[in-house]
Amino acid sequence: MRNIPIVTKCLLIVNIVAFLLCISVGGETFVVAGERVTDYTLNNIFGLYFFKAPDFHVFQLFTYMFMHGSWSHLFFNMFALWMFGCVVERVWGPKKFLFYYIFCGLGAGLIQELAQFLAFAGLFGHPTMSLGTTVGASGAIYAILLAFGMIFPNERIFIFPLPVPIKAKFFVVGYAAIELILAIYSSGDGVAHTAHLGGMLFGFFLIRYWQKHPTIGYGRSNGQQFFDRLQQQWQQRKRQQPDNTPTGNPDWDYNARQREKQEEIDRILDKIRKSGYDSLSRDEKQTLFDQSNRQN
Repeated sequence: MRNIPIVTKCLLIVNIVAFLLCISVGGETFVVAGERVTDYTLNNIFGLYFFKAPDFHVFQLFTYMFMHGSWSHLFFNMFALWMFGCVVERVWGPKKFLFYYIFCGLGAGLIQELAQFLAFAGLFGHPTMSLGTTVGASGAIYAILLAFGMIFPNERIFIFPLPVPIKAKFFVVGYAAIELILAIYSSGDGVAHTAHLGGMLFGFFLIRYWQKHPTIGYGRSNGQQFFDRLQQQWQQRKRQQPDNTPTGNPDWDYNARQREKQEEIDRILDKIRKSGYDSLSRDEKQTLFDQSNRQN
């Protein structure tokens, strides 16, 4: 846990503690399709109800994203948060990342409310869609997947059960397409597919807004602290390495390649300081991402 950025770490802790509290308080247990399912009492308080339901409260638009229905629900969300959230937070910095997470979580809840209203009116989905509560961080997590795909579109990742890695941009587009199909054609599967799409939708528009306004606040935005540390590491390595010459040095070719890499990283970091992270080309972002992985 020491190497996990502060906001990602706190979000992991809050979600896990909230689920442990759900278990400790308990709830009613039912048998559905041969499996025991627990309707936790705290989820019925802090989960998101349809806004026309008598148990709806505005605070549920915030609290629902920290509640989960089962261990597997919690595990897969937290695994994705750890896997992708660490990278995105290091790029953006803690304040910007936290704002993005909460904003997209709220957006996912609002889109879910809209979908429930359309179902209630008989215009979309199944009418029972408006009866249950919505819990889980999935809306915000899908937004983080989108952010990763937009920051590092050509980064290759392994996704089970695919035998080969795929580029992040294809991974994000594929997930969005699957969720859209399930939102339209599935009914009664107990998964808030529209909330997942809502998180990605709000995330997309927020990232596009930030791209058009690169000087917007959030403290040291665009992960400037992360890039400053990366530059300090490069400068320290340059001071420690001798200035080797071609004569009498069998490793001169290797050292020359290392100096070229250092110069390229320095150039990218200077560009970030002058114009912000979003001014980088895709190749420059990929170079910086690869180097940060080697140094972390």
